[in-house]
Amino acid sequence: MGFTLRSGQAILWLACSTTAWAQTEVLTLPENLHQHPTWLTLGHYHQDTLGESYTSQADDPGFFLSQSGKTSPKAELDATLKAIQQPGGGDEHARCRFPARDAWLREQLDLPDTPVNCPAFEEWSGTLNTENVTLVFAASYLNSPSSMFGHTFLRLDPPQDDDEADLLLANTISYAADAAEHDNELLFAYRGIFGGYPGITSIKPYYEMIRLYNDIEHRDLWEYTLNLDQQEVDTLIAHTWEIQDKNFDYYFFDENCAYRLLALIDAARPGTSLLDEVSTHAIPSDTVRWVRDAGLVESVNYRPSAATSVAHSLDSLPAEHQTIAAAIANGYLTVDAPEVRNLSNNEQAQLFDATYDYVRYQSEAEAWPREHAAPLSHQLLVARSQIDNAEALPDVPEPQVRDDQGHDTFRVSLGTGQLAGSEFTQLTLRPAYHDVLDPPEGYRGGAQLQFLRLDARLYHSNNELQVERITGVEIRSLSPRNPFFAPISWQVGFGGRRTDTGTDRVLTPYLEGGAGGSWRLGDNTQAFAIATADLEIDDDLRRGYDAAPGADLGLLHQNNRFSLLAGAKTKAWIVSSQHRQDQLYLEGNWHIGREFSLFTKFSREDHFDRYQSTWQAGLHAYF
Repeated sequence: MGFTLRSGQAILWLACSTTAWAQTEVLTLPENLHQHPTWLTLGHYHQDTLGESYTSQADDPGFFLSQSGKTSPKAELDATLKAIQQPGGGDEHARCRFPARDAWLREQLDLPDTPVNCPAFEEWSGTLNTENVTLVFAASYLNSPSSMFGHTFLRLDPPQDDDEADLLLANTISYAADAAEHDNELLFAYRGIFGGYPGITSIKPYYEMIRLYNDIEHRDLWEYTLNLDQQEVDTLIAHTWEIQDKNFDYYFFDENCAYRLLALIDAARPGTSLLDEVSTHAIPSDTVRWVRDAGLVESVNYRPSAATSVAHSLDSLPAEHQTIAAAIANGYLTVDAPEVRNLSNNEQAQLFDATYDYVRYQSEAEAWPREHAAPLSHQLLVARSQIDNAEALPDVPEPQVRDDQGHDTFRVSLGTGQLAGSEFTQLTLRPAYHDVLDPPEGYRGGAQLQFLRLDARLYHSNNELQVERITGVEIRSLSPRNPFFAPISWQVGFGGRRTDTGTDRVLTPYLEGGAGGSWRLGDNTQAFAIATADLEIDDDLRRGYDAAPGADLGLLHQNNRFSLLAGAKTKAWIVSSQHRQDQLYLEGNWHIGREFSLFTKFSREDHFDRYQSTWQAGLHAYF
């Protein structure tokens, strides 16, 4: 009996000692471990704008083990530490749900790394079979509001011996808004700006991404292989598992595709602090710059889109051969027409190759009728097969300047000018992104995208400070037409601007748009003609609003040294004032590298039957 009592006392003493030891482990945590940068990164915590508290950007209760985990990194750390020390395993165990947290805490606290059975995670990570991680940047695509700034995603490269097929079959990690299928582009843009969509992290094969971005949306891809070691790659995969089915509200300008990938890279390599670079917005091309400048890029590869490849093949032909190619593709000439037979074998071979590429592209991208495209493709292949030892068309050259090497997107401008004899100094702040007169290297030719731009003037005569213009969003796409491609040039914008009512200049909300065409006149010069429409709404207008159809005819020249824009605009205001507004304009930027540009502007306007001139000169600085 005494032995039994003593045994029971010993067991009770051991149990109490074990409990006390566990409590001691909790009480002797390193001070402020919950504020460690890595823990904050794994929990997606950011310090609140006001105060010293933190809030997680995760918007899914399933991401937290503590009920107060969204706003308390300490409570979440305590709950996680308690959960990962529980015995057992299985997919619902905390160690299996949060493998990155588990590994980091065990390393920090020197906890035993006992094996745990996590069948779902092990199968998933084994399927990904990742040795290297590549950041992929899809170039901007102005015809979709969701893609105007470009897009980034991660490719998970398996072990391979320079086998391209392996990379096509690799998986990718991407983050995007989970938009309703019935939402149109305008509704998508509105809800995307104000966080109306949940953001979803998804895993897809790389060939599907190539199909979407390279082939359907005609966007070149840049592949930046990162120099992460295997442990860092494993951490990135583990953290992806933690967030892949969790909701993070999507915001078009900051918490977007690029932002969430930066968080993954920060988790993989603590100390990179890429998210610290984000202020008001996270533009994909800027985030690629930050990754590059952090020394994370090992190598870069260029993958041209189908449109780029076809356009290059056609441009490689002499002008007269391009005319023949267009005639064959559109059914005006046959492959054995005299114009074709008069060419040398080498010229015929290159003609057939380029025309075949174009016909196949149009059948895919523009849904050319099969009854036209299929027999023509067959005829071109048969004709080409009869020519031996011909020179192949040249490969698409890699652009000399990548998208991440162009000018920085934040621009500050300071200048002086004169309006109808009144001198002023003007300050302009533009958070993003690019206009047609900015240094063109690394950007789409003829493309313009600006948002949240502020133009403020100080008039010298009375020291009056005025807001001249607030640009909400301004988009312009001047893509030249040719015998093979006929894109529509278009523009749209909204915001507030100073308008002349005949007696005063008032700040008026406006909405403007237009569509037309653009035609290349040389390697760097194009002409455009745009039919426009303007709407202004303000109590100072006689009927509270005014509308004007109009036209904009101009010339644009872009090169690496300077850019010029000249033209004439006319509008016919038809609601409140019934008058014409005509303007001649000339603008030029002289580029000093990619950091600065000297600019000058001049316009001569006939408005309310009076002429007035405006000129400006100053400096753009890009940050």
